[in-house]
Amino acid sequence: MPDSTAGFFYAFAAILIFAAVMVITAKNPVHAALYLVLSFFSAAAIWLLLEAEFLAITLVLVYVGAVMVLFLFVVMMVDLDLDKMRKGFWTNLRVALPVGLLIVFEMGAILFRSFQIPASAAPPVTEVSNTKALGKILYTDYVFAFEIAAVILLVAIVAAIALTLRRRKDSRHQDPGEQVKVMAKDRLRMVRFKDGKPE
Repeated sequence: MPDSTAGFFYAFAAILIFAAVMVITAKNPVHAALYLVLSFFSAAAIWLLLEAEFLAITLVLVYVGAVMVLFLFVVMMVDLDLDKMRKGFWTNLRVALPVGLLIVFEMGAILFRSFQIPASAAPPVTEVSNTKALGKILYTDYVFAFEIAAVILLVAIVAAIALTLRRRKDSRHQDPGEQVKVMAKDRLRMVRFKDGKPE
């Protein structure tokens, strides 16, 4: 590993450790979410240094976007006062501004380093791309672990829906269990009339 790459690696690793510690120690959930975004960007920068471009882009696109969805679930479940949060929007600037500047620095450093690599030091071009090699290993050597992770994610999705589902008491709904228990005699009742009155 060249000296410049090692320097970038230690810088991004230090930022990643700092951001991860702040995620679990920040009292404000908005600040914790911002530090989590910073940690994801730092991990993506380290993966770019290791030439794992697919993992880095996937981390940014999937997990950085999922942070906002996670924060939305927190707001829905805790029932926070959104008007009060909007009033204090600019108070989060003291955390958001340094986090944003660090993310810009990381992305700029990665791009600057990629333009500075001479052609002779570039890795040899292979016929198999990183994405294809990763998919081949994932679906052959680690297929069981991949399926277990898929099942865990499915359970997490179902649990999140069950926790956030709120049923209104005044709304009408059907109960399939009660419908199945109904017998034919409960559905139809024969009434005989005599002189306009039931017997």
